[in-house]
Amino acid sequence: MTTQKAVDGTHPHTEAEQLKWEINIPGHAPRVDSPQYKKSRKRMHEVLATVEEPFFGPEPVEDHHGGGLWLKDNDGWFMVSNLAGIEWSAQFCADPAKVDLLRQNARRLYAAFPQAVEELGIRELLDTPITDADDVARWTDSICNASVPLPHHEHSARLPKGGGVHHYPTPITDIDLIKFTDFELWVTDERGQNVAVAPVDRRGSGDARVHVLYAAQDSTLRAPLLDAQAEGRPLLLDPSHPVAQAAFRNQ
Repeated sequence: MTTQKAVDGTHPHTEAEQLKWEINIPGHAPRVDSPQYKKSRKRMHEVLATVEEPFFGPEPVEDHHGGGLWLKDNDGWFMVSNLAGIEWSAQFCADPAKVDLLRQNARRLYAAFPQAVEELGIRELLDTPITDADDVARWTDSICNASVPLPHHEHSARLPKGGGVHHYPTPITDIDLIKFTDFELWVTDERGQNVAVAPVDRRGSGDARVHVLYAAQDSTLRAPLLDAQAEGRPLLLDPSHPVAQAAFRNQ
């Protein structure tokens, strides 16, 4: 259930979910790795093996359906992201016309990287309009979508083993990819519930407050966070707060 405090809709405002979320997925046959997906996964690992310093980390990695587009220039292979990725289960509600826009976007990009098109063997995929469910399925499991090499802890793990993109908001999981190693993005409150925080100022500023970005459903910080979001202000914790201290404990 989504609730919203009475606000002037002409100004920036927020909405907050008070209940644990769930989604409905249309009925479908039990998942079986398609030949296309097996081929894409194998090719992704082969390409990753040539990358000297993979951004997401070295093997072992899992194949995330995140819309990665692998390109190749004189320095070798590198990856960029398409406008959107399509999870395997999401294909059953995907509008072919909208998925075709992803194909068109990829096709325009790959026009500048013909060597990558040839080595990945995706010329036909890029040139074939997506008009029905079969076309959507082929794109979903292709190297143009099922192609983001994420370690387990960034892909499908749940805290405390990892904050995977399948379980936590992407704007927060992305922080885990770029933060200083000695800053703890994910900490726990006095109830042992997961909380995500970020510093309020640059490194070396001496400001040890933190900004609460996420609080689990049963966290003591959940209600204060929702109130702060509804009022359009950040929820900040003083340096003396146990959560703030936990975030900086390695510095």
